[in-house]
Amino acid sequence: MIRDVTKLDSKKIAEIYNYYIVNTVITFETEPVTESEIEKRISTIASKYPWIVYEEDDKILGYAYASKWKSRCAYNNTTETTVYLNHNQKGKGIGTLLYQELLDRIKEMKIHSIISGIALPNEASVALHKKFGYTKAAHFIEVGYKFDKWIDVGYWQLINK
Repeated sequence: MIRDVTKLDSKKIAEIYNYYIVNTVITFETEPVTESEIEKRISTIASKYPWIVYEEDDKILGYAYASKWKSRCAYNNTTETTVYLNHNQKGKGIGTLLYQELLDRIKEMKIHSIISGIALPNEASVALHKKFGYTKAAHFIEVGYKFDKWIDVGYWQLINK
């Protein structure tokens, strides 16, 4: 079931996200986040943008949210999207379900441009974004440094019509 996030989800979301912080270059955060930090992020983001979770048997298996792209007023009609799954739940279609719901909610907000940054290489994330009509808009070479290596970042964009 997909539902809106609540602060009570903070612990499980931190657990999902911390796996990626500690084990992958998918996020450029380098230190695990606390439950209280996730709770703050939920309070800030979910008050203005959709943040949803996928729950099955009282377990959160993934989450997705939209957030502010940049702080300048001219960017008010642009948002950034993010999705994370429990690392044991990949390939089951949960990311697709979350993204479809997230994009449907963004369309209701009348957001014009939707952006997603992807640490590269990441074939699964690129495929997910292409599935929903995102196109590659930028490729930045060696802009992140984690686990003793340089990481490229690509940006994919979807114009909301």
